[in-house]
Amino acid sequence: MATSKNIILGPAFPLRGGIANFNNALCKAFVAEGIDSQIYSFSLQYPSFLFPGKTQFEEGEAPQGFTIKIIINSINPLNWWKVAKEIRKENPDYIIIRYWLPFMGPCLGTIARLVKWGTNIQVLAITDNVIPHEKRIGDNLLTSYFVKSCDGFVTLSSSVLDDLSKFTNCSNKQFIPHPIYDVFGEQVDKTIALQHLELNPVEKHLLFFGFVRKYKGLDILLKALSDERLKDVKLIVAGEFYDDPQEYHDLITDLGIQNQVILRSDFIPSEEVKYYFCAADMIVQTYRTATQSGVTQIGYHFERPMLVTDVGGLAEIIPHKKSGYVTSTEPNSVADAIDDFYTNNREKEFAANTKEEKKRFNWKIFVQTIQDMIK
Repeated sequence: MATSKNIILGPAFPLRGGIANFNNALCKAFVAEGIDSQIYSFSLQYPSFLFPGKTQFEEGEAPQGFTIKIIINSINPLNWWKVAKEIRKENPDYIIIRYWLPFMGPCLGTIARLVKWGTNIQVLAITDNVIPHEKRIGDNLLTSYFVKSCDGFVTLSSSVLDDLSKFTNCSNKQFIPHPIYDVFGEQVDKTIALQHLELNPVEKHLLFFGFVRKYKGLDILLKALSDERLKDVKLIVAGEFYDDPQEYHDLITDLGIQNQVILRSDFIPSEEVKYYFCAADMIVQTYRTATQSGVTQIGYHFERPMLVTDVGGLAEIIPHKKSGYVTSTEPNSVADAIDDFYTNNREKEFAANTKEEKKRFNWKIFVQTIQDMIK
């Protein structure tokens, strides 16, 4: 008999960001397959001094069709006991814990241990990262504590699967590609999207989307944009700065590309995401380090060509010169690819290829693989 009940532990609406969006979509996918699923989310995710953005919450309507309990306090051990007691009372067949940051190790690792104690409830971790992009003292210790509480692991890139071997000999682990993000609505015509964003329909537009952090390499893209061949290309930077924005403003001025950069540096609400992706000729991710990225899966949903750098698991997702480009992190390499894209009018060809390629990234496959791992 198929496993019929689970609880997902991790951020969910109204918390914002890619992991919350993923958990909302995953729970919805379980329910669609007839599996009783709900999410236990955070009442306190990060103390304010650890959060670099303006707010941890987004507005709008909660997703429908499943339950989100706002219950976990990441820094209160008494709360961890309460959460575990609540889970044990629900008696799921297994719990799925999202792990993306060593800071969460004590909280999530302790809840997992308390849930398992004297029960048959299994613990499966979806590990976005086990080695963080921005390293700190004690990371390995915290991650090791969490990993040792789990019975199995799903990674969203093969590089994280390799990283896991540094922390566990567990054989019940598997790489499953990040499914498509289909929570941002349907495609809109490019002309309508450009009009909505008040952008010039005759100009060329690239999109850099998401929170701006050092490891995401916006500076690499800005340097590439200053290439003489790209002087008629505009770059939309859509997302909140988690670094000092002045560094980027200064770089834009020093490179003389003020007229090429369109800054929309606030958090982009979910209902606006489709306009940014559909307005862009190509989505560009010039990351210095990466495991996987939800941005590529939004790009696939909207059938947009993409450029990624050859780091982490990004190259696994974008076939070079089929649905986009895989370049080095050198600005010249990025500029060469962008020039090729426009000079050879590749948008239509690449967009058609993304339509085929995205069939690989299916929520039903993701859910079924997890079910098989639990069995």
